[in-house]
Amino acid sequence: MSYAIYVGKNHTANGIAHIAGYGDEPSSHWLEIIPRRSHDDGATITVGVTPQADMPGILSEIPQVPETARHIRTSYSYYLGVPAPLTNGGLNEHGVAVRDIWSPSRQELKDMTPRDQKGPNYSDLARIVVERARTAREGVEIIGDLIGRYGYSTYGGNSHFIADPDEAWVVIEYAGGRGLWCAERVGPDDIRASRPGYIGDVPVDRPGDPGFLYAPNFVEVGVEQDWWSPESGEPFNANAIYGDGKMRWDGVAWIEDEMRRRAVRPEKIGLTDMMWAIRTEQLTGDTAGYGQVVPLHHPRHAALRYLWHTQIGSIAAPFVPVFIGVTDVPEEYRQHRYLTSGEDARFIDMRHAAEGNTDALSQVPQGIESTRSATAVFKRLLCLVSQHHERYLPEVTEIWEATEQRLMTELDATLRTAAILLEAGEDDLAARYLTYFTGTELRAALTLAETLSTGLEARTRALHGISNAMEPHSPKQIW
Repeated sequence: MSYAIYVGKNHTANGIAHIAGYGDEPSSHWLEIIPRRSHDDGATITVGVTPQADMPGILSEIPQVPETARHIRTSYSYYLGVPAPLTNGGLNEHGVAVRDIWSPSRQELKDMTPRDQKGPNYSDLARIVVERARTAREGVEIIGDLIGRYGYSTYGGNSHFIADPDEAWVVIEYAGGRGLWCAERVGPDDIRASRPGYIGDVPVDRPGDPGFLYAPNFVEVGVEQDWWSPESGEPFNANAIYGDGKMRWDGVAWIEDEMRRRAVRPEKIGLTDMMWAIRTEQLTGDTAGYGQVVPLHHPRHAALRYLWHTQIGSIAAPFVPVFIGVTDVPEEYRQHRYLTSGEDARFIDMRHAAEGNTDALSQVPQGIESTRSATAVFKRLLCLVSQHHERYLPEVTEIWEATEQRLMTELDATLRTAAILLEAGEDDLAARYLTYFTGTELRAALTLAETLSTGLEARTRALHGISNAMEPHSPKQIW
């Protein structure tokens, strides 16, 4: 399902727009730095879904571009049978950030979806945008062009939030196999959340309106299906005509209203507010596979772009800055077998592979699996906190917020040091420095989580005992 929130730069303390969110999938998650890559003429990529997907389709090949951009992304291993690895987006070297968010289409469109659908799926679109887009608007145009040329493989409707330092766009992709999509611009004066993604009235009577883009048949299908009539005098409400008709769900309304309240304070909205919007227990729990906050700005060097990352929901993990310019991420934050789809039937052993059964060989390198799994470590802490959250959540939150305040203080010096190295032509030294900083802080967060877990487990055993109840405890969430 996932969640995203965008705050325009006119509402922030530092005059920089931010986009933040989390992925809402239960399978394994891992952090990746993907380098800029060149591709041969005629290269293709595989997109779509298989006949085994919950809404089946056919995989197909589409052309690759000559060069793809360096980017940070979080990948995961399963959602509704869509081929892995999957991604909800990330941040690229051009300053374009992408978030993927569920957005249900009306039932009739789901029913219309052909069982041999083909074209990029939601993850393909997110990945392709961070690989190719130089601006948020270009990201929208890429999605529209891909759907128009190759189709769209849906699981029932979806959306993307695409942002750069100047503007952002909400893009809705509808089920039905008709190539329907729509995009709305949000800018410096806007605060906008998606869960699910939504777009309301679209000025279809004003073609070329700079605030909207949509498929060539966007109006035609609504008229054809008798879901809207130009003679009705009613506005063309995309959510009512093609979506679930609910517009802002309760959680979306609550967080948008709360952030607008914070925006009118003299101090406006700061980074800590953005982290709170992703961490608040009213919106975040076990379903949040990870959390990210992206400051949208144009540094003098692309290597200095960064996002704040948590390996699972930020209730049980601190945000740590991860730079575009790092060479790699710690082994602990890479793909492990924990919660990875299909690993329950595989071995880290060559015996079965030697017998010709290569499907029985684990997809995770033995060396990586020999390290701590950051996801597993933080998930353990989440379970300990959640069982008695009234008592333990405030304590753990205070520690994470203190950790983040320290990192914010150190961030400025880190950026200035790396900038000096880059301006001196010492790109390799800058990359090593940024990699050391990010890696050290990610591992420090992991060690701190283990320490907290040891203490909380001891306190839980002594004060409450370890529960065997099948119904889990957690704070009450709005959604």
